[in-house]
Amino acid sequence: MRHCLALLALLLSLPLSAAQLHLELGATTRQWSSAELLGHPEAQDISIEQDVSYKRPMHYRAVPLATLLEGVSARDHLQAVALDGFAAEMPAAALLQPGPARAWLAVEDPGKPWPPLGQGKPSAGPFYLVWTAPQASGIRPEQWPFQIATLRKLAPVDQRFPALLPDPKLPADSPVRQGFALFQQNCLVCHRLNGAGDGQVGPDLNVPYNPTEYFQPVYLRKLIRDPQSLRRWPQAKMPGFAESVLSEQELDALLAYLGHMATRKP
Repeated sequence: MRHCLALLALLLSLPLSAAQLHLELGATTRQWSSAELLGHPEAQDISIEQDVSYKRPMHYRAVPLATLLEGVSARDHLQAVALDGFAAEMPAAALLQPGPARAWLAVEDPGKPWPPLGQGKPSAGPFYLVWTAPQASGIRPEQWPFQIATLRKLAPVDQRFPALLPDPKLPADSPVRQGFALFQQNCLVCHRLNGAGDGQVGPDLNVPYNPTEYFQPVYLRKLIRDPQSLRRWPQAKMPGFAESVLSEQELDALLAYLGHMATRKP
Protein backbone atom coordinates (compact mmCIF):
# COMPACT_ATOMS: atom_id res chain seq x y z
CA MET A 1 0.00 0.00 0.00
CA ARG A 2 2.80 2.36 0.97
CA HIS A 3 4.59 1.66 -2.33
CA CYS A 4 1.36 2.38 -4.27
CA LEU A 5 0.92 5.72 -2.53
CA ALA A 6 4.53 6.64 -3.22
CA LEU A 7 4.12 5.78 -6.91
CA LEU A 8 0.92 7.83 -7.11
CA ALA A 9 2.62 10.82 -5.51
CA LEU A 10 5.47 10.52 -8.01
CA LEU A 11 3.08 10.42 -10.98
CA LEU A 12 1.15 13.45 -9.74
CA SER A 13 4.40 15.39 -9.34
CA LEU A 14 5.45 14.80 -12.95
CA PRO A 15 4.69 17.50 -15.55
CA LEU A 16 1.90 16.95 -18.05
CA SER A 17 2.98 15.25 -21.26
CA ALA A 18 3.62 17.46 -24.26
CA ALA A 19 0.61 17.98 -26.51
CA GLN A 20 0.49 17.90 -30.30
CA LEU A 21 -1.05 20.54 -32.56
CA HIS A 22 -2.16 19.20 -35.94
CA LEU A 23 -2.10 21.57 -38.92
CA GLU A 24 -3.99 20.50 -42.04
CA LEU A 25 -3.47 23.34 -44.50
CA GLY A 26 -4.46 21.83 -47.81
CA ALA A 27 -1.46 20.13 -49.36
CA THR A 28 0.60 20.92 -46.27
CA THR A 29 0.30 18.98 -43.02
CA ARG A 30 2.43 19.47 -39.95
CA GLN A 31 2.50 18.54 -36.28
CA TRP A 32 3.93 20.83 -33.64
CA SER A 33 4.58 19.69 -30.10
CA SER A 34 4.04 22.12 -27.26
CA ALA A 35 7.79 21.98 -26.57
CA GLU A 36 8.58 22.97 -30.16
CA LEU A 37 6.13 25.88 -30.05
CA LEU A 38 7.36 27.11 -26.67
CA GLY A 39 10.84 27.21 -28.16
CA HIS A 40 9.75 28.70 -31.50
CA PRO A 41 12.02 31.61 -32.54
CA GLU A 42 9.01 33.94 -32.70
CA ALA A 43 7.46 32.83 -29.40
CA GLN A 44 7.15 35.60 -26.84
CA ASP A 45 5.44 36.48 -23.60
CA ILE A 46 2.20 38.40 -24.13
CA SER A 47 -0.39 39.94 -21.85
CA ILE A 48 -4.13 39.81 -22.49
CA GLU A 49 -5.98 42.59 -20.71
CA GLN A 50 -9.34 40.83 -20.54
CA ASP A 51 -9.22 37.17 -21.45
CA VAL A 52 -12.54 35.93 -22.89
CA SER A 53 -12.36 32.48 -21.32
CA TYR A 54 -10.81 33.32 -17.96
CA LYS A 55 -12.67 36.65 -17.56
CA ARG A 56 -9.54 38.36 -16.20
CA PRO A 57 -6.07 39.49 -17.30
CA MET A 58 -3.82 36.61 -18.34
CA HIS A 59 -0.22 36.13 -19.42
CA TYR A 60 0.87 33.56 -22.01
CA ARG A 61 3.82 32.26 -23.96
CA ALA A 62 2.52 32.52 -27.51
CA VAL A 63 3.44 32.41 -31.19
CA PRO A 64 1.92 34.78 -33.78
CA LEU A 65 -0.61 32.52 -35.46
CA ALA A 66 0.19 33.81 -38.94
CA THR A 67 3.70 32.36 -38.52
CA LEU A 68 2.23 28.85 -38.48
CA LEU A 69 -0.16 29.30 -41.40
CA GLU A 70 2.28 28.80 -44.25
CA GLY A 71 0.51 28.77 -47.61
CA VAL A 72 -2.75 30.19 -46.24
CA SER A 73 -4.11 33.34 -47.92
CA ALA A 74 -6.58 35.96 -46.76
CA ARG A 75 -9.21 34.39 -49.05
CA ASP A 76 -9.01 31.04 -47.29
CA HIS A 77 -11.20 29.66 -44.53
CA LEU A 78 -9.92 27.93 -41.39
CA GLN A 79 -11.50 25.74 -38.76
CA ALA A 80 -10.17 25.23 -35.24
CA VAL A 81 -11.25 21.88 -33.77
CA ALA A 82 -11.10 21.46 -30.00
CA LEU A 83 -10.51 18.29 -28.02
CA ASP A 84 -14.25 18.04 -27.27
CA GLY A 85 -15.33 18.47 -30.91
CA PHE A 86 -16.08 22.21 -30.72
CA ALA A 87 -15.40 23.54 -34.23
CA ALA A 88 -14.83 27.27 -34.70
CA GLU A 89 -15.19 28.62 -38.24
CA MET A 90 -12.85 31.50 -39.05
CA PRO A 91 -12.07 33.44 -42.23
CA ALA A 92 -8.30 33.51 -42.53
CA ALA A 93 -7.98 37.25 -43.23
CA ALA A 94 -8.27 38.33 -39.59
CA LEU A 95 -5.90 35.60 -38.43
CA LEU A 96 -3.18 36.70 -40.84
CA GLN A 97 -3.25 40.44 -40.20
CA PRO A 98 -0.36 41.91 -38.14
CA GLY A 99 -2.67 44.42 -36.44
CA PRO A 100 -4.31 46.26 -34.92
CA ALA A 101 -6.00 43.10 -33.56
CA ARG A 102 -3.51 40.24 -33.76
CA ALA A 103 -4.11 36.50 -33.38
CA TRP A 104 -1.74 34.45 -31.21
CA LEU A 105 -1.52 30.77 -30.44
CA ALA A 106 -0.99 30.56 -26.69
CA VAL A 107 0.87 27.39 -25.69
CA GLU A 108 0.44 25.74 -22.31
CA ASP A 109 3.73 24.70 -20.72
CA PRO A 110 3.26 21.11 -19.44
CA GLY A 111 5.47 21.99 -16.48
CA LYS A 112 3.47 25.12 -15.63
CA PRO A 113 -0.17 24.34 -16.45
CA TRP A 114 -2.74 27.11 -16.73
CA PRO A 115 -5.52 27.35 -14.15
CA PRO A 116 -8.78 25.46 -14.74
CA LEU A 117 -11.60 27.30 -16.50
CA GLY A 118 -13.89 26.52 -13.58
CA GLN A 119 -14.49 24.06 -10.80
CA GLY A 120 -14.06 20.54 -12.13
CA LYS A 121 -13.06 21.84 -15.57
CA PRO A 122 -9.75 21.59 -17.46
CA SER A 123 -7.64 24.55 -18.48
CA ALA A 124 -7.87 26.34 -21.84
CA GLY A 125 -4.83 24.38 -23.00
CA PRO A 126 -2.99 22.83 -24.57
CA PHE A 127 -3.42 25.45 -27.32
CA TYR A 128 -5.61 28.54 -27.17
CA LEU A 129 -6.24 31.21 -29.81
CA VAL A 130 -6.03 34.61 -28.11
CA TRP A 131 -6.01 38.18 -29.40
CA THR A 132 -4.23 41.38 -28.54
CA ALA A 133 -6.30 44.56 -29.11
CA PRO A 134 -9.38 42.51 -30.13
CA GLN A 135 -11.74 45.50 -29.97
CA ALA A 136 -9.80 47.22 -32.75
CA SER A 137 -11.09 44.69 -35.28
CA GLY A 138 -14.39 43.66 -33.71
CA ILE A 139 -13.18 40.20 -32.68
CA ARG A 140 -16.00 38.16 -31.17
CA PRO A 141 -15.79 35.70 -28.23
CA GLU A 142 -16.33 32.76 -30.59
CA GLN A 143 -13.03 33.69 -32.25
CA TRP A 144 -11.18 32.66 -29.06
CA PRO A 145 -11.34 28.83 -29.36
CA PHE A 146 -9.51 26.95 -26.61
CA GLN A 147 -8.30 23.37 -26.08
CA ILE A 148 -7.40 23.36 -29.78
CA ALA A 149 -6.24 20.04 -31.22
CA THR A 150 -6.37 20.77 -34.97
CA LEU A 151 -6.27 23.75 -37.31
CA ARG A 152 -7.42 22.96 -40.84
CA LYS A 153 -8.02 24.83 -44.10
CA LEU A 154 -11.43 24.19 -45.58
CA ALA A 155 -13.75 25.56 -48.22
CA PRO A 156 -16.05 28.34 -46.91
CA VAL A 157 -19.16 27.30 -44.98
CA ASP A 158 -21.60 28.20 -47.76
CA GLN A 159 -19.74 25.87 -50.15
CA ARG A 160 -19.43 22.97 -47.72
CA PHE A 161 -22.96 23.17 -46.35
CA PRO A 162 -25.46 24.46 -48.93
CA ALA A 163 -28.33 23.35 -46.64
CA LEU A 164 -27.50 26.40 -44.48
CA LEU A 165 -28.05 28.89 -47.29
CA PRO A 166 -31.03 31.25 -47.25
CA ASP A 167 -33.15 31.73 -50.35
CA PRO A 168 -30.85 33.04 -53.11
CA LYS A 169 -33.68 35.32 -54.31
CA LEU A 170 -33.37 37.49 -51.19
CA PRO A 171 -31.93 40.98 -51.82
CA ALA A 172 -28.30 41.55 -50.95
CA ASP A 173 -29.21 43.89 -48.07
CA SER A 174 -31.75 41.49 -46.51
CA PRO A 175 -31.44 41.12 -42.71
CA VAL A 176 -31.66 37.37 -43.30
CA ARG A 177 -28.33 37.45 -45.14
CA GLN A 178 -26.74 39.37 -42.27
CA GLY A 179 -28.27 36.84 -39.90
CA PHE A 180 -26.68 34.01 -41.87
CA ALA A 181 -23.25 35.62 -41.41
CA LEU A 182 -23.94 36.05 -37.68
CA PHE A 183 -25.12 32.45 -37.42
CA GLN A 184 -21.79 31.29 -38.84
CA GLN A 185 -19.84 33.42 -36.36
CA ASN A 186 -21.86 32.76 -33.22
CA CYS A 187 -23.88 29.54 -33.53
CA LEU A 188 -22.27 27.15 -35.98
CA VAL A 189 -19.40 26.40 -33.60
CA CYS A 190 -21.80 24.35 -31.46
CA HIS A 191 -24.95 23.79 -33.52
CA ARG A 192 -25.93 22.28 -36.84
CA LEU A 193 -28.87 23.37 -38.97
CA ASN A 194 -30.68 21.09 -41.42
CA GLY A 195 -28.10 18.48 -40.41
CA ALA A 196 -25.34 20.67 -41.86
CA GLY A 197 -22.27 21.81 -39.94
CA ASP A 198 -19.47 20.36 -37.86
CA GLY A 199 -20.68 21.42 -34.40
CA GLN A 200 -21.28 18.58 -31.96
CA VAL A 201 -22.07 20.39 -28.72
CA GLY A 202 -25.64 21.65 -29.16
CA PRO A 203 -28.77 20.42 -30.97
CA ASP A 204 -29.73 21.02 -34.58
CA LEU A 205 -31.53 24.38 -34.79
CA ASN A 206 -33.98 23.49 -37.56
CA VAL A 207 -34.64 19.75 -37.48
CA PRO A 208 -37.07 18.58 -36.34
CA TYR A 209 -38.14 22.06 -35.14
CA ASN A 210 -36.71 25.54 -35.29
CA PRO A 211 -36.61 27.46 -31.97
CA THR A 212 -38.71 30.21 -33.58
CA GLU A 213 -41.46 27.59 -33.86
CA TYR A 214 -41.70 26.70 -30.18
CA PHE A 215 -40.38 29.76 -28.29
CA GLN A 216 -42.34 32.94 -27.88
CA PRO A 217 -40.13 35.76 -29.27
CA VAL A 218 -39.50 37.40 -25.89
CA TYR A 219 -38.32 34.11 -24.38
CA LEU A 220 -36.15 33.20 -27.35
CA ARG A 221 -34.36 36.52 -27.01
CA LYS A 222 -33.99 35.86 -23.28
CA LEU A 223 -32.52 32.42 -24.00
CA ILE A 224 -29.90 33.90 -26.32
CA ARG A 225 -29.02 36.75 -23.98
CA ASP A 226 -28.84 34.67 -20.76
CA PRO A 227 -29.63 30.94 -21.16
CA GLN A 228 -29.41 30.20 -17.44
CA SER A 229 -32.09 32.79 -16.66
CA LEU A 230 -34.58 30.78 -18.69
CA ARG A 231 -33.64 27.20 -17.88
CA ARG A 232 -30.87 26.12 -15.56
CA TRP A 233 -28.99 22.85 -15.37
CA PRO A 234 -25.46 22.03 -14.13
CA GLN A 235 -23.98 20.83 -17.42
CA ALA A 236 -25.26 23.71 -19.57
CA LYS A 237 -22.61 24.95 -21.98
CA MET A 238 -24.34 27.66 -23.99
CA PRO A 239 -22.90 31.11 -23.24
CA GLY A 240 -25.00 34.25 -23.09
CA PHE A 241 -24.62 36.87 -25.79
CA ALA A 242 -24.55 40.32 -24.24
CA GLU A 243 -25.29 43.43 -26.30
CA SER A 244 -21.57 44.17 -26.38
CA VAL A 245 -21.15 40.93 -28.36
CA LEU A 246 -24.43 40.81 -30.28
CA SER A 247 -26.26 44.12 -30.65
CA GLU A 248 -30.06 44.34 -30.72
CA GLN A 249 -29.95 44.97 -34.47
CA GLU A 250 -27.71 41.93 -34.94
CA LEU A 251 -29.97 39.80 -32.77
CA ASP A 252 -32.93 40.89 -34.91
CA ALA A 253 -31.03 39.74 -38.01
CA LEU A 254 -30.05 36.41 -36.44
CA LEU A 255 -33.68 35.72 -35.50
CA ALA A 256 -34.75 36.72 -39.01
CA TYR A 257 -32.39 34.07 -40.42
CA LEU A 258 -33.65 31.39 -38.03
CA GLY A 259 -37.28 32.24 -38.82
CA HIS A 260 -36.52 32.17 -42.54
CA MET A 261 -34.81 28.77 -42.29
CA ALA A 262 -37.86 27.33 -40.54
CA THR A 263 -39.43 27.44 -44.02
CA ARG A 264 -36.40 25.77 -45.67
CA LYS A 265 -36.19 22.36 -44.02
CA PRO A 266 -34.92 19.31 -45.90
